[in-house]
Amino acid sequence: MRIAAVASAFPEHHYPQEVLAGALQKYFGEKLANPQRLERIYSHMGVDGRYLTLPLSAYYEIASWGEANDAFIQAAQVLGEQSLCSALTRAGLGAREIGTLIVVSVTGIASPSLDALLVNRMGLSPNIKRVPIFGLGCVAGAAGIARAADYVRAYPDQVAALLAVELCSLTIQRDDLSIANLISAALFGDGAAAVLVTGSEREGEGPEILATRSVFYPQTEHVMGWDISEKGFRIVLSPEVPAMVERHWAHDVDEFLGDMGLSRKDIGSWILHSGGPKVLQAMAATLQLPSGALDASWECLRRVGNISSVSVLLVLEEVMNHRRPAPGTFSLLGAMGPGFCSELVLLRWS
Repeated sequence: MRIAAVASAFPEHHYPQEVLAGALQKYFGEKLANPQRLERIYSHMGVDGRYLTLPLSAYYEIASWGEANDAFIQAAQVLGEQSLCSALTRAGLGAREIGTLIVVSVTGIASPSLDALLVNRMGLSPNIKRVPIFGLGCVAGAAGIARAADYVRAYPDQVAALLAVELCSLTIQRDDLSIANLISAALFGDGAAAVLVTGSEREGEGPEILATRSVFYPQTEHVMGWDISEKGFRIVLSPEVPAMVERHWAHDVDEFLGDMGLSRKDIGSWILHSGGPKVLQAMAATLQLPSGALDASWECLRRVGNISSVSVLLVLEEVMNHRRPAPGTFSLLGAMGPGFCSELVLLRWS
């Protein structure tokens, strides 16, 4: 099993953080009693700018969740097609060679689901197996690769496609002045990424998927997710997230690697979800990683912010395109998210 290609796609609207900070103050208006708090939050995000689905002026006009979700459905199709087509081109594959399409998202809903809309839009095989997954949030990029690997393990002559689309800007709540919503509005951006995973009977030069591991932490559902109401998605983002990393991450990684006869020192490249400064700092500290080990994650965070399930795939793309390890190097791809849970994928480069 190999990762044959990964490719990202972004909306056309990109704004520096200072522009977004000013726009958010205007968006909240007099409800924002302490603008300095928002400025402090923005200054600590480590983000230079982010992509938005709509031009800034359009967000003031959205009057309902239905309007926001309609915008999601339209933009998600465009970005999904762009990222899938780019990945297929990089892998030298045709659209009808995809045996299953796994779509992950947590920022919009559609029925028929996005995968069905893309079958029609892209002319994918009418016999394609569709797997829409909602609700995994930031962990879904890693989980999606793991589920794609499960598929090609069963069908080694086939190709599994993972598509992650997150349009976080469309979930902002105008009446929510909580710290969680302010952090979300300062950190999360919009974008998509597609990954193609090929079975063992197909040739390829991408990294080999050696093993995967899912870990669920009971009674932690309060840590991250959405409260969903008639107004849409209201962010649940507990201050406990870095503590969850510190409590579980090293143990999960060590147990997973140990079962594979490896340890942390055998990992030459770390491909970790760019969840935010505190999350990356907690990951590096608990794993006792050397300086620079998470540079790819920090670079993706700086360029585009956190894009939920898409983010770890952007780090993978950065490593494959610009920081490719030497043949034989082991990489660990990982993310954490709602549940609360973690997903780990062990790779070996060729």
